[in-house]
Amino acid sequence: MPCYICTACGVQYAETQRPPERCAICEDERQYVTWEGQAWTTLDDLRRDHRTVAKEEDPGLTGIGIEPAFAIGQRALLVQTSAGNVLWDCIPLLDEHAVSAVRARGGLSAIAISHPHFYASMVEWSRALGGVPVYVHAADRRWVMRSDPAIVFWEGETHRVLDGLTLVHCGGHFEGSAVLHWAAGAGGRGALLSGDTLQVVFDRRHVSFMYSYPNLIPLGAPAVRRIVDAVTPLPFDRIHGGWFRRAIAADAKTAVARSAARYVHAIGASEE
Repeated sequence: MPCYICTACGVQYAETQRPPERCAICEDERQYVTWEGQAWTTLDDLRRDHRTVAKEEDPGLTGIGIEPAFAIGQRALLVQTSAGNVLWDCIPLLDEHAVSAVRARGGLSAIAISHPHFYASMVEWSRALGGVPVYVHAADRRWVMRSDPAIVFWEGETHRVLDGLTLVHCGGHFEGSAVLHWAAGAGGRGALLSGDTLQVVFDRRHVSFMYSYPNLIPLGAPAVRRIVDAVTPLPFDRIHGGWFRRAIAADAKTAVARSAARYVHAIGASEE
């Protein structure tokens, strides 16, 4: 039986004979059902008219995306370290080109996911690359639409995936939203892989914080402060967002503080 993929959010569901009646992730107020109604595809169908692309984004960091764009349009990031490689976030499509790109860079030790909108085909990716663990924060357990023994529900505020790669619980966009801190990133100055927990905006000098991006529901000031407090102790000079070329190249910690102050002021909240 196929594992159907929602065409709006790109999340793959468990095996069923027929497409599910609804996508719980898209019916949540942070996402949306398309104007044409709920629609589904499968990996086989997706492979017919889409392909994966791999692009070097930084030394030791490769973006893996889909062309033409599909669903939310995010790309994953493959982080290469001496301790092993981690895939940060996931995409709906998996093909031979993607598997070859990962293997050519040393294979995969683990997958780590920022939040449910980027679960995509995480189980397929794990199985194709050795059954590696997939780290998902336990607060978002109910949003996992395809269970698998490879999924590891971590708890608490931080979790070490490998030496030099640490998951940091931020909350905000989802209760379990997280970022990945890469200690050796940015030439040893440290980097954050942020998904859209801290959304790198188009000027690439700021980040923003939202409960829902497509439906324009802002986060309140306490949630923004919690995100900032979670990442401020970390050494980082660069932020890599959830889409190709969405990065703050330098002085990213200052950019986060500046962005949070601007955001809190814009929503009319006290900065105290």
